[in-house]
Amino acid sequence: MSIKTLIGLEIHVELSTQTKMFCGCKNVFGAPPNTHVCEICLGYPGTLPTMNKKAVEYAIKAGLAFNCGIEREVRMDRKKYFYPDLVKGYQISQDGDPLCYDGYIEVNTKEYTKRIGIQRIHIEEDTGKSIHTEDGHTLMDYDRSGVPLIEVVTYPDMTTAEEAQLFLSNLRETLKHIGVSDVKMEEGSLRCDVNINVVDSERGIKTAISEIKNMNSFKAVGKAIEYEEKRHRELLESNGESRKETRRWDDLTGTTQRMRFKEQGADYRYSAEGDLPVLYIDEAWVEALRGELPELPQEKASRFQREYGLDEYDANVLSKNQALSDFFEEVSGSTGEPKLSANWVMGDVLRRLNEEELDAADMVLAPKTLAVLINYVKDQKINQNTAKKLLREVFAQEADIEGLIQERGLIQIQDTDALATIVDEVLAQNEQSVVDFRNGKDRALGFLVGQCMKASRGKGNPQRFNELLLEKMKG
Repeated sequence: MSIKTLIGLEIHVELSTQTKMFCGCKNVFGAPPNTHVCEICLGYPGTLPTMNKKAVEYAIKAGLAFNCGIEREVRMDRKKYFYPDLVKGYQISQDGDPLCYDGYIEVNTKEYTKRIGIQRIHIEEDTGKSIHTEDGHTLMDYDRSGVPLIEVVTYPDMTTAEEAQLFLSNLRETLKHIGVSDVKMEEGSLRCDVNINVVDSERGIKTAISEIKNMNSFKAVGKAIEYEEKRHRELLESNGESRKETRRWDDLTGTTQRMRFKEQGADYRYSAEGDLPVLYIDEAWVEALRGELPELPQEKASRFQREYGLDEYDANVLSKNQALSDFFEEVSGSTGEPKLSANWVMGDVLRRLNEEELDAADMVLAPKTLAVLINYVKDQKINQNTAKKLLREVFAQEADIEGLIQERGLIQIQDTDALATIVDEVLAQNEQSVVDFRNGKDRALGFLVGQCMKASRGKGNPQRFNELLLEKMKG
């Protein structure tokens, strides 16, 4: 069967404005419940909303960063439904004409580059928060009610969990980089719903779409997509019945669980928001906001390829995170070796960040420390293994790296006669390995290099040891 997976995302992002979307209440996280509320965000009768200009500017900047067109006449709508966290009985949102439309984000795997289409980005207000207690009660905190949001809706252009995670990563880093949101998933600043189904193009059949609600981490998004893809494929292969449904991800069981079937589309009875006039956005305003945007990740990636000679994949990885790209550029500036610097940052530094689940912005390691290590290796003053061990040691605790190298006597032995003496001693102590090498057992050479390094207490140059061993065993 020719089966293809189709994945679309709906992402809600809280904007980092000082005040809420339609009132003057502070937009802050973590305050005592119901301390940042007023008659407007609590939906009192007779109150009138006022549009937050900064929220509109942030939304336009997001649209421009994601290559969207910008709507010139912005109308707000009332999205009506009943839920305890929706104090007015409706949410001020946008239905027909979103503020931003037809954009895209490019994702780069090691094998290919793919453009993921963005159908729309619209502005709206957030709802309150339900807090469920252990004794079965539900408490309501309306501090979040009225916080400005953008909702980013993609086309179903993604076909793998990797593509979805890369899209989310690029989106998050860009929004953080342009300063419109802190995009902290753990605080609810970024929330993601996944829509997924599979299609058999040969038989012309497909499964019904499943919507997985409120993913709270990129890892959960990936696992949920992989689980649902397998479940949908099994349904298709067995000709099983599928129904459109809403599901949730359960981290404990590693499965999705059905919340409800969706027999028909939700009827939100949209109507025009009569308390807010049409907002006219002129070209001069849009261009002024475009001019305020910093260098975007895709622009930086192109510059990294052009100025530093990096390949496309490395340039894209290093440029998508502002803190990581700044770190790389400082290291490269100190070493004068951009490709070598990129190898260290892409390798050992990123590996440690991933292992410790740290963002580059929270890294203790200073660029000058890594630059010193790279320069010592480049100048053959210490060997690469020693540098890697030192990097692991100082990664989480800044130290005087040059002082450590001198204090521990780690400078490599440069004297060829001294290295040759060590080689002679090792060969004399390991005659069988010499015989094995001459009989074609190449692994014996690696063993002998290791013995030389041990004898020199790690201060020998392994490449030079290798050369001297070959000279003496073949001579």
